[in-house]
Amino acid sequence: MNQVYIDVPDIEAPPWLNSVKSYILKVLDILDRDNWDLSVVFCSDVFIRRLNTEYRGKDEATDVLSFPLGTVLEGEDGQSRYLPGDIVISLETLRENAGYFQTPEEEELRRLLIHGILHLDGMDHTTNDEKEPMLQLQEKLLVSLAGERILP
Repeated sequence: MNQVYIDVPDIEAPPWLNSVKSYILKVLDILDRDNWDLSVVFCSDVFIRRLNTEYRGKDEATDVLSFPLGTVLEGEDGQSRYLPGDIVISLETLRENAGYFQTPEEEELRRLLIHGILHLDGMDHTTNDEKEPMLQLQEKLLVSLAGERILP
């Protein structure tokens, strides 16, 4: 059974956080991942810019960052739990990108969540070319879950 933990350190908690959990669990099910304890942080541009500067040397806000951990913990009950890492999403940059790419905020949110999960699952891309295998899988997952709603 997968678990999703959400934090909102510097913004007001959006009312749709339970819907995000449900969506993430569906993505993990499609990817056939089990016993994941996944952490997701929703934040402001100021918060993500600090992280981007500290960990990537880029003094700018970005839409999503993934911090892989990749640790397995053995529980007292003998069950192992996988800690893939953290996904951090700036809701401000998400909104800006949705406007820039002329896509609904709902779709951009789902895309960023999938993108972060795929990074934590060990996938990567060197460009933003749509032919990149990770980005192809991202869009395939996005289409397969198109009927799922997060935002009210």
